[in-house]
Amino acid sequence: MKYTLLPLCLLALVSWMSFAAAPVSAPAPLKVLMITGGCCHDYENQKLILAEGLSSRANVEFTVIHEEGPEGKKDKTHRISIYEKDGWAKGYDVILHNECFGAVTDVAFVERIAKAHHDGVPAVMLHCSAHSYRAAQTDEWRKCIGQTSMSHEKNRDLHVKNIKPEHPVMKGFPMEWLDPKDELYKNEKLWEHFVPLAQAYGEDTKKDHCLVWVNTYGKARVFGTTMGHNNETMSDPVFLDLVARGLLWACDQLTAEGKPAPGYASRQK
Repeated sequence: MKYTLLPLCLLALVSWMSFAAAPVSAPAPLKVLMITGGCCHDYENQKLILAEGLSSRANVEFTVIHEEGPEGKKDKTHRISIYEKDGWAKGYDVILHNECFGAVTDVAFVERIAKAHHDGVPAVMLHCSAHSYRAAQTDEWRKCIGQTSMSHEKNRDLHVKNIKPEHPVMKGFPMEWLDPKDELYKNEKLWEHFVPLAQAYGEDTKKDHCLVWVNTYGKARVFGTTMGHNNETMSDPVFLDLVARGLLWACDQLTAEGKPAPGYASRQK
């Protein structure tokens, strides 16, 4: 019995050592669909700023859809072509919205956009995405964002206050930060699952407005910020760090310490 058990033990030990030594494959990059274009912003450069800045901070790969109106004109009524079909977000881990199409009124079209997120596809909402589709007579896009906003204050320096420093998305964000020459979007309604993370004071309204938040919409996690009107803000490392954490949080790949989950830090050197 001794001579028959010993080889079996050795075999089990060798098998365990082989399993333990086997390399663990790194997770595939998160597939990010960035949708951009529309009125009033330098989307040509912002798509590069965001793709390069976020890729240097997280394990992501981008597909970018940038559309304007006819002949490249910045048309608020333009309908992004991918939204015309059901299942438009299939195959992507998260959608980054950086678009400005506030005059689209087709309810079915807007609700089709929102439905992809309600069904579970995470979202990152940047700046004018919060004002997109506001002419449509449906609240589904606003519920997806987490707030209703129909206007903003004049372009000026914003003194941003971190009101939830314990949240993973806000770890590493300063307690106070100067966002130069940006637009403060007015919060007209905060929906049920909206969680405010940072705010700035409104000179017109004489009250604070939330400009960084997280939200839950249906099965999806949503991160949003209305900062980012100018390329200067978009390019700032503080802003890019914030959006990277927000994106990872939306995908449930951010640790409680505000760091990328194992395998989701950038692979760039």
